[in-house]
Amino acid sequence: MTVGALALAVVAVSSSAPLIAFAAAPALAVAFWRNLFSVALLGPISATRRRAELRSLTVGAGRREGLYCVLSGVALAAHFATWMPSAQLTSVAAATALGATQPVWQGLIARGQGRRLPPVVWAGIGVAVSGAVLATGADFSASGRAFAGDLLAVAGGLFAAIYTAFGERARVSISTTTYTTVCYGVCSLILLVVCLVGGVPVTGFDGRTWLAILALVAGAQLLGHSMFNYALRRVSATTVSVLILLEAPGAALLGWVWLGQLPRTLALPGLALLLAGVVVVVLGGARTARRATPAPAPAPTPAALPPDATPLTAPADDRR
Repeated sequence: MTVGALALAVVAVSSSAPLIAFAAAPALAVAFWRNLFSVALLGPISATRRRAELRSLTVGAGRREGLYCVLSGVALAAHFATWMPSAQLTSVAAATALGATQPVWQGLIARGQGRRLPPVVWAGIGVAVSGAVLATGADFSASGRAFAGDLLAVAGGLFAAIYTAFGERARVSISTTTYTTVCYGVCSLILLVVCLVGGVPVTGFDGRTWLAILALVAGAQLLGHSMFNYALRRVSATTVSVLILLEAPGAALLGWVWLGQLPRTLALPGLALLLAGVVVVVLGGARTARRATPAPAPAPTPAALPPDATPLTAPADDRR
């Protein structure tokens, strides 16, 4: 069951870049509808089951979590406004791989917050940056349009890391449903304003474009991430993080099958190097975190417990 869920999640998130490239609509408009439809699905659940939690975000100490939700939505809007256009400017493979630099930016953000990064993480960052330079250099020699798409994809990875950092703060005390409802709502509102101010059309698309948008909502936005969250109850977060990197070759394969896109030959070594660096960052950071976590005190043996005592077990983390 878990293997099937993970396989389904990888396929779902891998479809994101090809669907964006396939849609005959501006990327900002696609991003707006993708988030608005998600809010339309999650909003009623939050309004009925999490009403008190939503209200708490506007009063007292809950305002801090509410602010984190809003800032996360702003960062998510910036992520969509940069990464989604990149999928229409450069190749699907390059956009996905360069957007996968999120763990690298996450490590740099942690360093900025005063956390020390182990040498293996810095090594992974160096490998990833080298791969990104090699891949984007290949696109620069191909066309200025592809190079601009590469830069937008890297910026998308950066804003995704900022979005995750704020989300981590917000989800300490609030549920995932409440968090995503507020975050997606703020994101869709910002994207709507940007579209209106920039004169980007948000209507008048053909049927296949609306189908692509709905597929993005059902696939990458809801199904993919939901299946990853389901799997987190049975496999480690490190394993899931590495599996998410399969989005890059998955998107490249779908881009080839659906759109006839093949990565430029000179970009292939750079993309491979980039993914290798990201894997090193993810695995190295997880290994350091495990070493830094103090070992729990041994539980008393049954013989040492009082006659009326009951052994306690730690509750499972259900915040996801």
